[in-house]
This record gives sequence, C-alpha cells and structure tokens, in this order.
Amino acid sequence: MFSGIVEEYGVVKAIEREQENYHFTLTCSFVDELKIDQSLSHNGVCLTVVKIDKEAKTYTVTAIKETILKTNLGFWEVGSKVNLERSMMMNGRLDGHIVQGHVDQTAVCAKVEEAEGSWYFTFEYEFDIAKARQGYMTVEKGSVTVNGVSLTVVNSKDNSFQVAIIPYTYQETNFHTFQVGTVVNLEFDIIGKYLSKLATYNA
Repeated sequence: MFSGIVEEYGVVKAIEREQENYHFTLTCSFVDELKIDQSLSHNGVCLTVVKIDKEAKTYTVTAIKETILKTNLGFWEVGSKVNLERSMMMNGRLDGHIVQGHVDQTAVCAKVEEAEGSWYFTFEYEFDIAKARQGYMTVEKGSVTVNGVSLTVVNSKDNSFQVAIIPYTYQETNFHTFQVGTVVNLEFDIIGKYLSKLATYNA
C-alpha cells in the first residue's frame, strides 16, 4: 500500500531480458535501507526487490510480461528517471490518497502548459464505458495517480483530465521529463472503484 507521495526519482542503470521477464536495475539514495522481498512503487507499479548490490548502490526488480504490456515499463531504457516510493508505514500520515500500486492503464501526455511558476499537464486515455462504470474514470477534484504521484484532477472529461504541478513536484519527480507523447501509468481511485461496484448491485 502506498500514498502517492514520491520520495525521489531513481535512475535505470541496466535492463536484462530473461524469456518474457525483464530485470531492471536502478540506483537511488536509499539503496542501503532496502531489503530483499520489499515492495517498492516504480512509476506507480508495485515491484519486489529481488537483488541488492550495496557496493554499486543498485537494486534489481523483475517485471513479468503482463506488467510490461499494461504499463509504461516497456518504454524504460538505461538512464530513464523513475518515480520511487516505499510502502506506507501504518503509523504515518496519509498525505496523498490510498494507492495500491496496481496500474489500471496507461495514458498519453497531450499538452504541457506553463502557468507562471507551475505547470498544467493534460493526459488522454482510452475510454471504455464498461470500465468507467466500474470506477475507471476521473472526477472533478478527485484523486488520481500518475506515474505513482497522487494528484488532484481538474477539467475531468470522459477520456482526459488535467493536473496542476507545483515546482517541487515538477523538480523532484519525473514530471520534468514529460513532453507531448510521453506515456504514463494511471491508477484510478480505489474508493471510487468500490463505490461504483456497489452501485451496480443496488441498481
């Protein structure tokens, strides 16, 4: 379980393919604090640490074919910046919203607007009415996770939405690397999914 408050971005140092699996080796400032089998959010994708090299200051996670197909991990290359968040501690504050680390689908950055010190990003995604009825959608002022970052939705539409990014978030996450055409991971609000599912039984 995560909160969507990214700690920092890590950098991909190596990518190795083994049959249908991909092994990603990354570096970050808290490698020495990681443990084997620990869950870590990578651009909003929950992955398990399978190897740690404290001398090289790197760790490795493995993604299966299903993850590669449904997220933006297939676009990673050596040097890519990846948003990182360790799992939430139960005695801490929930500063973002409840994030599972289970990406629902990808979206594409359609527009980037600078707004006198902050930025507005517009994302477009494939709209499916059946999935929308199950909560796979955004609502005005609701929560959404973009590449693991908990954000508030503005200008919500059927197949697109905007988010406003402050300078800190822009600099400390991989949002500063986004441009028109960048593919990002989306996780819709789990509470909205439950409410939508319950509504179908009460109809």
